[in-house]
Amino acid sequence: EGYRQLLATVGYGVPNLFHALQCGQNSLTLIAQQHIQPFGKNDKGGDKTNAMHIFRLPWPVQALQDLPPQARVTVRITLSYFIEPSPQEVGWKDRYRYPSHGLRWDMLRPGERRGPFINRITDAMAQDEEDDGDEDEAGPGASQDKRWTIGFNTRSRGSLHADIWMNATAAEVALCDLIAVYPTIGWWRKRKHLGSLEKQTRYSLIVSIESDNQKVNVYAEVANKVAVTITPDVLT
Repeated sequence: EGYRQLLATVGYGVPNLFHALQCGQNSLTLIAQQHIQPFGKNDKGGDKTNAMHIFRLPWPVQALQDLPPQARVTVRITLSYFIEPSPQEVGWKDRYRYPSHGLRWDMLRPGERRGPFINRITDAMAQDEEDDGDEDEAGPGASQDKRWTIGFNTRSRGSLHADIWMNATAAEVALCDLIAVYPTIGWWRKRKHLGSLEKQTRYSLIVSIESDNQKVNVYAEVANKVAVTITPDVLT
């Protein structure tokens, strides 16, 4: 509740100028910009949630695994996108019908494998349909995931979703190399007569990691991996 009030008052605060201007060898920032089609038609001509994106992060696994056990790593994830407000003021009294769509992110947990992770996100998308897009409903196992400082429900409001995983061990972070971006219900799907069901939308996903060990070089290992363009797996 405290973070919810703080975000409502001052947002996410003032950017760190040092991190905005440069990268140290012990920190890096990854940026992905993509299009996603949140909704579509099912086999019977009705509507459905269409796709999720799965990113495999070009993580500096070797550099992280070489850190001493006492080293700590901070992970920051931000998802940003634009919504289309409901036309003709419909939805102003119903916050779940004002946005055209929503997007959410989630990260692989320590010890979790790809299959169960995707199943968990699929379950979250199904639960969103049952809850009719209610922002106050918990996310995919949110109550079980204590990594995040802000938490799923608080960070999921609006169209800028950011959170921080602090004091993580390097071994934990090295294994958490998948991030899912998936849609939640909005009027594009609920008001099909307006012809927006199959629209696409753009988003930016920003992931940064920083080690408290000044000597580790996480930047060099990742620079070699991102020489080839990385695109997400699109699962429908």
